[in-house]
Amino acid sequence: MTQVKDKPIEKKDFPFATYFEYYNQFLDTKLAKSLRLRKLSERFVYLGAKNGSKVATTISKAFKSSSKGNAAHLDAKTPHDLFDLNYDEEQMMVQETVQQFALKMRLAAEKIDESALIPESLWTAFRDLQLGYLQVPDALGGMMKERSTVTQMMIVETLAHGDLGQALAFYSTHSVLNAIVKWGSEAQQQELIPHFLSENPLLASIAINEPLPLFSPFELQTNAVRNGQDYLINGKKNIVPLGNDASFFLVAAKTADLGIQLFIVDNHVEGLSIEEDRSMGLNAARLTTLHFKDVRIDKSAMLGGDDGMDYTSFINYCKLGWCALATGCCQAVLDYVIPYANDRYAFGEPISHRQAVAFMIADIKIEVDGMRLLTQRAAARAEQGLDFQREVYLAHLFCSEKGMQIGSNGVQLLGGHGYIRDFPVERWYRDLRAVALAINGIHL
Repeated sequence: MTQVKDKPIEKKDFPFATYFEYYNQFLDTKLAKSLRLRKLSERFVYLGAKNGSKVATTISKAFKSSSKGNAAHLDAKTPHDLFDLNYDEEQMMVQETVQQFALKMRLAAEKIDESALIPESLWTAFRDLQLGYLQVPDALGGMMKERSTVTQMMIVETLAHGDLGQALAFYSTHSVLNAIVKWGSEAQQQELIPHFLSENPLLASIAINEPLPLFSPFELQTNAVRNGQDYLINGKKNIVPLGNDASFFLVAAKTADLGIQLFIVDNHVEGLSIEEDRSMGLNAARLTTLHFKDVRIDKSAMLGGDDGMDYTSFINYCKLGWCALATGCCQAVLDYVIPYANDRYAFGEPISHRQAVAFMIADIKIEVDGMRLLTQRAAARAEQGLDFQREVYLAHLFCSEKGMQIGSNGVQLLGGHGYIRDFPVERWYRDLRAVALAINGIHL
């Protein structure tokens, strides 16, 4: 496998880091604020500004240093007791841009679900959004100083409104980027983050789920055993998005001294085999099963370096991402069944005039609003650096239960039409079943 140069990428080697640092400082001046230059510059980035940097699309399996060093992390926003349910102007601008892309996802969703292949034109359109800059600190080439958990929640929800399976596929790489920004060591950040901000960013995926009854992300059978300067990984992971396309994975495995940790594992490492999953839904994400047999990786490939990372917090962020996916897909169900019920006539009047139909749609509306409220509350606390474990637990529990119920009711409201593939509700039902089962692939 091609190795990245031994010398880590420094800010002077990646000119956009310096550019964004000084440019952000300028945008905070009175002159720039009076001219509203920040909004103009952000719109330019959101609509597909090309970064122009040229880096390879392969990564090394070992990092120069395994210590955290001076890793760059985003600051938490100022904590406060209240949270605003409305998005600000900048977030609405991002949402509008992502909504335009989500419409393209919706139009192509049926063919993609059948072929289990997202066309390159859609991948190109998604890359042109340049969403990675909204996740990375300005010191590392991005444009952020504070966490953007609420904004990312909104982005994922909007993508899932277009299609849940595609949203999982598209945001899988960004989920890995989030984990590296939050917990990566200095060497891991300097080597990997530029690859995510390149003109043709690499693909990456998260591997946590295992094919076990009553699976729990805190009771894994995949092990990472220390062997000299290396780790040997053995086990199996399933429901892994883009397994055959990802350049590397973040793999959760038990260690003897640090508990469960994440390891950066290359796609082509010896001992790793990948097979396609035949799944009920999420076909656009091309789910796979990973088999690890004495997979040897350098100790520096443990996310966070020698000290590791906070695995419990990582799982909470993953659950938050699945809540955002469920909310967006359930909103799509609601937006579809309302006009259908108004336009579908039976016995001389729209079926929406029937109380049983009207009450079911009203319940969907109440439940979607509840899902969004719980998810946004958890995201707001996460963004402020506050403990959000209770909030995300309640949100995930509610979204898992109501997501499946809304998917089922969407099929029920369409009657016989809901059971055939000419209508999207059967696909949404199949995709929503994964919310209660999967932790893989998504991380805010």
